[in-house]
Parts: sequence; structure tokens; C-alpha cells
Amino acid sequence: MNEGTPDLVASVPSLHCGRFVVDLSRPRVMGIVNMTADSFSDGGRHLELGDAVAHAERLIEEGADVIDIGAESTRPGAPPVPEDLEAARLLPFLQAMRDAPVPLSVDTRKPGVMARVLDAGASMINDVAGFASSDARGAVTRSDCGVCVMHMQGEPATMQVEPRYDDVVGEVAAFLDRRARVLVEEGVARERIAIDPGFGFGKSFDHNLSLLRGLSSTAAIGWPVLVGLSRKGMVGRLTGRPVAQRLAGSVAAALVAVGHGARIVRVHDVAATVDALRVWEATR
Repeated sequence: MNEGTPDLVASVPSLHCGRFVVDLSRPRVMGIVNMTADSFSDGGRHLELGDAVAHAERLIEEGADVIDIGAESTRPGAPPVPEDLEAARLLPFLQAMRDAPVPLSVDTRKPGVMARVLDAGASMINDVAGFASSDARGAVTRSDCGVCVMHMQGEPATMQVEPRYDDVVGEVAAFLDRRARVLVEEGVARERIAIDPGFGFGKSFDHNLSLLRGLSSTAAIGWPVLVGLSRKGMVGRLTGRPVAQRLAGSVAAALVAVGHGARIVRVHDVAATVDALRVWEATR
């Protein structure tokens, strides 16, 4: 993981996302907007443009520091969405939200979609494929957007079929560090890069728990860590609750992640998470 090269992976106190600079001296909240028909938690609720915009505006009012919009579900077993359909969902949303006071992040793994949404004003690209594609890296290199490099073993359709690791914490951290360094080598300023261990993306329940317990070592490699645990299967298994009843467990998971070094938590329930983080910060 080349931990001995602090010139490249020194602690980054902010994340640069186009015209925005997100101060990471305290934990930040990324609110989720799914313009999908089949996302595991809220598929179909915000598929229409008006519903998506209203939801995003509500999350901003509740304290979201970043809005992450996705138009293709990446839940286990999810089928791919054609590029033109994905873009057709995203572009009107970006136009409607062009004056938003926070960065708009787009959750996509398609280089063509990346290029189109960046032209339309997106401030960040969140790639579950970890910018494995040279075309994906090229799309963000030509921009000044923020980027989130996520780890996923396999593809959404098959990623939960017996995922295997010898050392899940070390392997995921090494992968993320390697991918982030490639982006820097190709021209992306390190102040624009965050990493995400990819909870639930090609990991078993035990893998996810190990990643959460070992998150501090992932944060120690120096890139700002973004974590998405909200309403996920791990929370459901720990609490015994269905998706719609995982608020408390999700907030607890976010606090654990922040306590282990995460600087951004990606959540569905922004208001509750913001309140919990305020209490956590006041009592540090």
C-alpha cells in the first residue's frame, strides 16, 4: 500500500468537487437520491423527475453536504440499464438542480454517462467499478470534478456469489490505494479523490464486519474514506429488521464508521444522521 510515501497520501482536509470544496475537518453527510425502479431500499419512489428533485431539496434542507444521484441500481443481481436511459434520467435532474448549494455527485460506472453528466454540471463521479476503465479515468481527468473510487469484487449481477478474500481489509485497502494512485498519475489532483470500501459489493456478512472493524487501517492510507452502510443487508442481519425499519441500525453504523475514520457517510436518512453526528461531535 506504499504507506511510506506521505507526499502523495498525506491527510486531505478537504475534497475538491468542481466549484465546491467540501471541508472534511468534520464528518459530512451524502444524501441518496435513487432515480431507479429497482433499488433495494426505495426503488421507484423517486423515479420521476419531480419526485427526485423534491427529495433532493428536502435532503439539502435536512443538512446533506452532498447529493448522490443514481439512475442504475447496483444492488446484488441488478440488471444493467442502457446508457441512453440512464442519461435520460440524470440530465434533466442536473438541469433542474443546477443552482443547488451543494455538490451533485452522480453514481455511475459508464464512461459515456460520466462525460455527459459532467458536461451537464455534475460536481462528482461515484464509480462502483473503481475507475477500472481507462475511458472512465479519461472522463474525470478532463474535468475538475471530485471522484469516489469504490471497491467491488465482480459485477452487481454476480458479486454476492461466494465472494472470497484472504485478507479482506488489506486487499480492499491495497486495491483502493492502487486505483487512487493511477488517477493521480493520469492527472487527477489528489484533493479530488475519496475512496469507498464498498460494503455489500462482493462481500459476505463477515467480510463487511471485518471491513467496518478495520476501517481505521483503510483510513490510515491517507485518502478520505466514504462509507455507505445505510439500510444495507449487514444492518438488517445485525438488527433483524426489514429494509424499512433500519433507521436506528443505519445511524449506529454511520457513527461507528465515523469513529473509525470515515469522513463522509452516504445515507438515506439525512436528518437523523446529521443529528447523531452533531451529538457525537459535541462529546468527542
